[in-house]
Amino acid sequence: MIDDLYSARILTLAANLPHAGRLPAPQGTGERVAKLCGSRATVDVTVDDQGCVAEFAQDVKACALGQAAAGVLGQFVVGASVDELQEAREAMVAMLKSGGDGPTGRFEDLRLLRQVADYPARHASTLVSIEATLEALNAALTARTRLAGAA
Repeated sequence: MIDDLYSARILTLAANLPHAGRLPAPQGTGERVAKLCGSRATVDVTVDDQGCVAEFAQDVKACALGQAAAGVLGQFVVGASVDELQEAREAMVAMLKSGGDGPTGRFEDLRLLRQVADYPARHASTLVSIEATLEALNAALTARTRLAGAA
């Protein structure tokens, strides 16, 4: 069963992290740490005029499962809205904790991590990237609202 968890597809995603690093001038930054294992994701974003992710960078130090989730996220996050990310996060939590189907739409590939549901100790590390991204996007949108109010 553990071999299924660390499939070739999961390991390939973990090894190829899109948008690795940090942005030079982010509008929002988020960071999440999985307390049980220490997996960490720091995410920088900028947003476009519609409030969607325009630029994205991630610094992820996580197990293969956390890296794989970050790999999927990095492939599809540019152009995503806060609603899409929130829905994907909620679907991930439901998939991991209560047998849900998993995300749909642009983040459907996160379903590859469905077998992590059988390993509760790995749930938090699988979620650090999407949670850091939501934090970063919300920070960017809040900063934009403040700037608009000051103008």
